Amino acid sequence: MIRLTTLAIVLTASLAPLCHADTTVVNFNKGDDQGWFGPNGFDGFGGGTWTVPSGGTPTWNMQTVFQDFGIPYTNFTNEAFLGDFTASQSVTLKIDLRVENLKFFGTSVSRPWLVELRNTSLATGGSPWVSVWYKFAQISTATHGQWTTFSLTFDPRSTQLPAGWGGTGAEDPVTYAPVLPAGVTFRDVLEGIDIIAFTTLEPGLFFGFTDHSFRIDNITITRVPASALGDLNGDGSVGAPDLSILLSAWGPCAPGAPCPADLNGDGAVGPQDLAALLAAWS
Repeated sequence: MIRLTTLAIVLTASLAPLCHADTTVVNFNKGDDQGWFGPNGFDGFGGGTWTVPSGGTPTWNMQTVFQDFGIPYTNFTNEAFLGDFTASQSVTLKIDLRVENLKFFGTSVSRPWLVELRNTSLATGGSPWVSVWYKFAQISTATHGQWTTFSLTFDPRSTQLPAGWGGTGAEDPVTYAPVLPAGVTFRDVLEGIDIIAFTTLEPGLFFGFTDHSFRIDNITITRVPASALGDLNGDGSVGAPDLSILLSAWGPCAPGAPCPADLNGDGAVGPQDLAALLAAWS
């Protein structure tokens, strides 16, 4: 049985428009990776990544046995996971993970587990991309030796980095930690995602050669399109129940939290959102 680990702000009941959402699930059925790939060594050196027909949730999954500083699972071809995220009022990412082995010179260790959204068009100063990333947890065989679902929901229209998120593409001149380049916002990055990665490689950290044996499954993205704005209870129309939801959410949105009643994406629910809802009344 999958143990659900909620490592992001939980959606409130007012985000009912999920019934209008576009959802893509990659379960590696019959070996179809749908653009996802993991690390592979040259001529098998260091190990590799394969799709396998058993041991997943429930069957097919992607398995990696590899020795390296860390391991990424990336995709730059499946359009369901790429493109302009800001066309949605919320995005949910999920992945199932099982850590079968994670050792450094024979000693069990933990490593970070995160999702990174990369935009190569914004890259400057020799950096290959500008990205925003969210750390789900520290993972190990002891804590995640059984299948665990990691889930994250966020508002891609936010200009500020939501709580728990980091950025890359530049370097803080004092701490030397990775940061977003000056003038680049969270929303700017999410307007053009061309690489998505689930990885143990946390920006700004470095690890020695580590033995990894991982399995992943059911990589999922759910996008609630902007066209659903106004229908806050998900009944297919905009009316009095939606107005009630909007009025109950009146005021500033919680930093980093999905705020579906913020129809214009300015970080607060106010007169402009009310006007947008009334304009969509049906």
